[in-house]
Amino acid sequence: MISALTGDGVGDLLDHLAARLPPGPWHYPEDQLSDMPQRLLAAELTREQLFLQLHRELPYALTVESESWEEFKDGSAKVNQVIFVRRDSQKAIVLGHGGQRIKAVREAAQAELEAMLGRPVHLFLYVKVRENWQDDRERYREMGLDFDA
Repeated sequence: MISALTGDGVGDLLDHLAARLPPGPWHYPEDQLSDMPQRLLAAELTREQLFLQLHRELPYALTVESESWEEFKDGSAKVNQVIFVRRDSQKAIVLGHGGQRIKAVREAAQAELEAMLGRPVHLFLYVKVRENWQDDRERYREMGLDFDA
């Protein structure tokens, strides 16, 4: 029995399906988490947290870019990201009252990034208004996508 409402039985179904799949080749090195560049992956983790915490308030009206990534001798990394929204009113929603929303997003994204990379990460988030970020050809090129497709 499987319940979509509670999730009961989903793990059993996944185990069953995984056992029936044939083994396949690795598409990238075994110790590599993804074939996606770390900068893009980090931006997507932050974007995911924004979606989880903003729910329906800003659907698809924002994007995240990793502006810089600095490695330190102690193994930690400093990551600066910019969250682009289309209007000033959306910026206020992302920041939240007294900066509480952006703080919660940063903490959650940083924790997930640290767990994924297995090392300390210092994440800094900035919110900027860019009205037509979704029409920026350069953004699509950086992600390896064709803007005109």
